[in-house]
Order: sequence, then C-alpha cells, then structure tokens
Amino acid sequence: MIHMTHKRLWIPGPVEVDEQHLLAQAKPMMGHREARFTDLYKGITEKLKLFFEVGEDYHIITHTASGTIWMDITGRNLISNKALSATCGSFSERMFKTLQNCDLNVDQIKEEWGKATKPEAILDALSEDDYDALTVVHNETSTGVKNPTEAIGKAVKEEHPDIMYVIDAVSSLGGDLILPEENQVDLIFASTQKAFALPPGLSIGIISDEAYQKAKTISGRGRYTDLVGLVDYYKKKQQTPSTPAVSLLYALDSRLDEMLEEGHRNIAKRHEEMAKYTRSWVEKHGMEMFPEKGYESVTVSTILNSLDKDISALNQELAKRNLMLSNGYGPFKGKNFRIGHMGLWSLSDVKELLWHIEEIWDL
Repeated sequence: MIHMTHKRLWIPGPVEVDEQHLLAQAKPMMGHREARFTDLYKGITEKLKLFFEVGEDYHIITHTASGTIWMDITGRNLISNKALSATCGSFSERMFKTLQNCDLNVDQIKEEWGKATKPEAILDALSEDDYDALTVVHNETSTGVKNPTEAIGKAVKEEHPDIMYVIDAVSSLGGDLILPEENQVDLIFASTQKAFALPPGLSIGIISDEAYQKAKTISGRGRYTDLVGLVDYYKKKQQTPSTPAVSLLYALDSRLDEMLEEGHRNIAKRHEEMAKYTRSWVEKHGMEMFPEKGYESVTVSTILNSLDKDISALNQELAKRNLMLSNGYGPFKGKNFRIGHMGLWSLSDVKELLWHIEEIWDL
C-alpha cells in the first residue's frame, strides 16, 4: 500500500520532485546582481556543460520561462529567409504555428500522428526551396514518438551545412541520452518540469556559436527573447539580463549535482529500462504501442487502448492509490493513454504502477 499524501505523477510533466530539491527552494533570497548569484548561475551553467559534454563552441542559457519561449527565440533570432518545420504531433505543430505567428515564411513537412520524421523525407523537402532553418521535435509528448534527431542532423549538415538546426527536446533532454554535438544541433531546448525532475518555471537552451553569430545578423529580436542579449550578458557578467527565478535555480543546482553523480549515460539507461519493460508489459497483455515501431520514446510510453478500457475511470481508481497517469492527448483521448516514466522514477517504480493497472483492470 502507498503511504504518500499526494498523487504520484506518471504524466508527461510536471513530474515528481524529490523533497530535497523542493526544500532547496526555501533558501533565503538573494539579489540577482550579487556575487553569490553569479557563483550560483555560473555554477549551474558549468554543470550543464559538463553533463551535456559541450565545449566553448556552445553557449548555455537557463531562462525563467517555459520551454515554449525557445520557439519564439527560434523565430525571432534564427530565421532570416525561410524555415522548414517538421511536425508529427501537437508540440511539433506548436513550433510550426509559433513561427507563423512570428510572421515568418515557414513550410511544414507533416507526418501522421504516431509516425516518425525520417532524414530522407527532410532532405527531400529541403531540396525544394532555399531554407535557412529546420525545426524538429526529438520527443513528441503527444504521441510518444522519438524522432531520429542525430541521424537527421548528420544528413542535413552534410548537404546543408549553413542551415540552423533546432531541436525541441522539452520532454526528453536530461532523461534520454542526447548530446548536442553528436546531433550537430544549433539550438536544443528543454523545460525543467520533465526529465530534469524539477518544478515548472525554468527552461534550458543549448546554443551553438553559429546560431549566436546568426542571431547577430537579425533585427527585431525583442528583449526577453533576444538570444544575443542573453548570451552577451552571461559572457560579460555570468548573470541574467532580467530578474530570474532564484528559488528555482537553487533547486536546479541541487538536482544537477545528483544528475552528475548518477551520470548522463546511467540516467539514459534507467529510462531505457523503464521504456522497454513497459513495452514488454503492453505486448504481454495483448495491447499495442501507439508510436511507429522502432521510434518509441524512452520517457513517455503512449499505449493504444486496445482493450477498450475507460481511461478516465482507470485514473479515478489510481487516484485512490495516490497515482496518476495521462489520458490520450487531444483527439486521442480515450483512444490511448500515456505513462510518463521520466525524471526520478526507476524500473521498480514502473513495475509497481503497472501492477496497480493489472489489478484494477483484472489482467
């Protein structure tokens, strides 16, 4: 029996946060122009560089905003001519629509929800016009699809070396093994309330120097979305140009120590184990995964409701046991369900959750 006093979150975010990181937010406030804030923010940046194995040719910005702000940053800083936006679900479509809302010239290469975006399709689309930016989602939270961003980056940069390659990794960065240099990415971003296992409110952008230089050539970058301003202020003072969420940064600093101790590859292995076990459980009970085979996420398992169960009723029963998973997203509500096994969860935790589902459904 669970003795927790709140519902343990198995949704694709926000996720469970360990008590020590919640308590880290209770440290006394400091001025964001103090030397001790400089030490905190610079320390976080150096820890992120170490974790993601990036050198001086990459810049890292931790922003007080949700990950969506990096879509606006992409639109206002990295596109001078025309962009190609690859979509295969709701959040990749959000990027496409954001670029349109920035009054940019943007085309869409659209895959059916549940299908992955392949390098060959992107290369074919890029050959059709003079694009200077490409956006791809690494982990499509709405469908549980993991796109092959490393293979895409390799293929694209071989044929279009000057293109700005942008990856939305909001629900996978920090959980799956994603190395910016191996992906040959110019901007990759994430939110802390997903695989980082922290509260909402911060986002992290990893930026190539090529992207930083490109942004310098573009006007109308705004203020809060000014990539050049963000990077230059850090280079000059190791601080943020606007007032940051200091309490959340305390929590991030605490969590990064834990992540570095476990190691990027060990974290990725733990997430892979949870995903593989969940997929085997699905097969064992005669169900099917929703994503295209071979392109399943390791942080979000999206499962077809092959047994025609009432997912809302399942969540009501799970709530009595202080547990919660996600119904299908948007048009797939009731047609599939999603288990967000990211952040602090382990294989034994996944087994416990699935046992509860088996008992409720009498599997």
